[in-house]
Amino acid sequence: MQTMILAALLSGRPDPPAYSMAFAGLALLAIALFSTKDDILEARGIDKIVALTPLCFAVPLAAFGAEHFTSAKFIAELVPKYMPGHLFWTYFVGVGLLAASLSIATKIQARWAGLCFGIMMFLFVAMMDLPGTLKNIHNRIIWALLCREMSFGAGGWMIAAAAMDQRGQGRKTLVTIGGLIIGIAAMFYGVEHFLHPTNVPGVPLEKFMPVWIPARVVISDLTGAILLIAGAMMLIGNKKRVAATFLGSWILLVVVFVYGPILIASLLDPNIGTKIEGLNYFFDTLLYAGTILALADAALGLIESSLQRC
Repeated sequence: MQTMILAALLSGRPDPPAYSMAFAGLALLAIALFSTKDDILEARGIDKIVALTPLCFAVPLAAFGAEHFTSAKFIAELVPKYMPGHLFWTYFVGVGLLAASLSIATKIQARWAGLCFGIMMFLFVAMMDLPGTLKNIHNRIIWALLCREMSFGAGGWMIAAAAMDQRGQGRKTLVTIGGLIIGIAAMFYGVEHFLHPTNVPGVPLEKFMPVWIPARVVISDLTGAILLIAGAMMLIGNKKRVAATFLGSWILLVVVFVYGPILIASLLDPNIGTKIEGLNYFFDTLLYAGTILALADAALGLIESSLQRC
């Protein structure tokens, strides 16, 4: 797929935002693969997909970090009006995202990178998403975005939990909180899939699945059912790991086989906005997969810790 994405990028005229996001993502992909290759080889069965957690989480952060520099003026408009220095905060967050992506990909100080990223996302929720949701409580897209940002924040804390000392209580607390947030959001998304079966799967936003994707409604309904069941299981203490492993694996398959072709088609489109949209949807959903797999990884650490105490 990397070759097809590069070919699609090189086939059109240079678009700095699209190029920066794609190449930052590909660069971090190479770094993450090098860093996690031993974990992937040592893992057994479906746990090999859980071993991809740093990759799934770090690659989107790098792409979004790059976007903060090449689309700074647009992103600065999203900063709350009461905050001074909109461009400063745009670049500051961009630097933070790039630093976090490198930390998580290489597993160097991943605990602090995950904690800080999670705090940042929950600050975004408190400062932007929650006020916007309260003003538009009947807008399903606003609610989907709120759940997405909260899930991403919880995902950052799951990255931190997986890197914590197994003997500490902080890991258990973070996993409990993360399981609640990610589980409730997954159940909400599951319901949305049945209500809007022609929208893109995973995080159900306003984009429709292209008509050339076969069995669109089947994919949506199946994704909705898995989200509902896995989300409910995440709320049960001893079922988090199994539910998160299978849901994260399914969302990753959706990224590859649904969002991958959508991304390539968007990059071949001459419209810059279409390219950016395709990249954002691809990396958003990849980060959602990484968030769920991070919960599986952190929950696995809790199980191993319990076995050691026994």
